[in-house]
Amino acid sequence: MTNNYFDIKRELLDTALKRTEDRISMIVSALETARDSSTDDTKSSAGDKYETSREMIQQDINRYQKQLLEANKDLQQLLNIQPVIRNETPIARAGSLVQTDVGFYFIATSIGAVKVGDSTIFIISPLSPIGQLLIGKKIGDSFVFNTFNQKVNAIY
Repeated sequence: MTNNYFDIKRELLDTALKRTEDRISMIVSALETARDSSTDDTKSSAGDKYETSREMIQQDINRYQKQLLEANKDLQQLLNIQPVIRNETPIARAGSLVQTDVGFYFIATSIGAVKVGDSTIFIISPLSPIGQLLIGKKIGDSFVFNTFNQKVNAIY
């Protein structure tokens, strides 16, 4: 990686924020569509078919509301990371870019693999299995994830 690590962390955080905001927009749109369907269904249906359809729509609405709640939590977590990404720390935490002998991990929220230059960096949640293993690690610490032994080489 040739860029300054602060710039890389800023780019990763911006990517995570954009994807989370896009996810929220899609969920809100789906929720509005489901609510519109519920209203339309109420106007045009009757009997058992109406009850079944209404229940299915309500289940969709409940699912979207739960997804929206989770997405908003992710967004808040990312916003809380914003001020700390400039600070380097000897211990891995939310906002840290951790380099192991296997790869790079940015601890923020679950996004997955992102290309930055020639490198692939995994944006992970601190609550994910690997995130839980990385939180609190220092340079030189080792851990096992998916049968691979990894050593922390750097924390930015």
